[in-house]
Amino acid sequence: MRRPKRSGRVAALIAVCFVIVGSAFVASGYAGSVGKTLANAAFAVTPGTMSYTRGATTTAEEEKQPAPKPNVAHITTPDPLKAIYMTQCVVGTPSFRDTLVKLIDETELNAVVIDIRDYSGGIAFPTENPLLKTMISDTCGARDMKDFVALLHEKGIYVIGRVTVFQNPIYTRLHPEHAVQKAGGGVWKDHKGLAFVDVGAQPYWDTVVALAEESYAIGFDEINFDYIRYPSDGDMKSAVYIKRDGKTKQEMLEDFFKYLNDKLPSEIVTSADLFGMVTTNTDDLNIGQVLERTLPYFDYVSPMVYPSHYPTGFNGWKDVNAVPYELMKFVMQSAVDRTTAATTPVDSLAHTRIGTSTPPIYSKPVYDKRKMRPWLQDFDYPVDYTPAMVEAQIRANEEVGLHSYMFWDPGNKYSSLKQVLKTE
Repeated sequence: MRRPKRSGRVAALIAVCFVIVGSAFVASGYAGSVGKTLANAAFAVTPGTMSYTRGATTTAEEEKQPAPKPNVAHITTPDPLKAIYMTQCVVGTPSFRDTLVKLIDETELNAVVIDIRDYSGGIAFPTENPLLKTMISDTCGARDMKDFVALLHEKGIYVIGRVTVFQNPIYTRLHPEHAVQKAGGGVWKDHKGLAFVDVGAQPYWDTVVALAEESYAIGFDEINFDYIRYPSDGDMKSAVYIKRDGKTKQEMLEDFFKYLNDKLPSEIVTSADLFGMVTTNTDDLNIGQVLERTLPYFDYVSPMVYPSHYPTGFNGWKDVNAVPYELMKFVMQSAVDRTTAATTPVDSLAHTRIGTSTPPIYSKPVYDKRKMRPWLQDFDYPVDYTPAMVEAQIRANEEVGLHSYMFWDPGNKYSSLKQVLKTE
């Protein structure tokens, strides 16, 4: 028996939470409710509202207790959403973070993505949760995170918390048995010396759920999951993974997505970051990520379609950095087409095989294209990124019918945005 999992995104308290201006996406006029079922994972749109259902098949025995009511107000997801990213160290540096808040105030931005947990595995705010308190960052973060989020809400800024998931050196030091192992013994590490939790280490999954719930309770409006994948950079031949029931990487990762969806309180809006090439590839890129296996379990999917991260020769382009408009339009049109399609060659727990053809074809839920919210580039790599290149990405995104986006700059400089975005 299928049951509705989520019905009702926490409504914006207009009197308390003002117009959104943030560092992750534009937030104007998105009044919707989020509900979740795999049986009908799709957007239903009526004028002025957006209602979304997603979820997973569950049984009565799996029914979980109601989530504790948060003691803070939350802002409704803006549509369109326009955001910038703020690192864990910047959020703990008032003079720096204030410059980003000012940027949001002065432009059409209406949201910000703040690191809750970054590549180090350190959590950015204090907590007494026994599953989490041993992983609080001792280098970066903000002890006043709850107060800062409340300040952003007073300005009408929608606040997204970014959680780095499987890249987690702190957790793997505490629990090396849950890390990706190295052939011959020991914990596997990538080229940067960073360890990954094995996707198949199920005890870890509950810590991810706990961190999302804790973050929502202090005011974060949405939880953005990053590094939801197997590792990709390092001596991959020596990496040894947990295997369960003969499942592939993509099947293991989908099990994790389904678990998050089933366990998280219905009020929490979620988003998933994926490699940019998931919009054009149907294989799992050897990291477990497949677009169609992700769509059923998150409110939004954010492919990281930075032009600089595509290989030379992609789609016939000798210099991918010279064609930001053409590249963005190509990859995001593919994302839209696959999101709104009724059939797919990709299997998923949410799909049903049609007939007996080879290769197989599956029916899939049809999603509203607005489920796609890409990460765009505003950082200098491997070339200086100009305002024209930033504008080209926005224009291409809009021409495929998408108006929400998030900008990434690891240095948090955003030197082009004030020249490109409308000022207030």
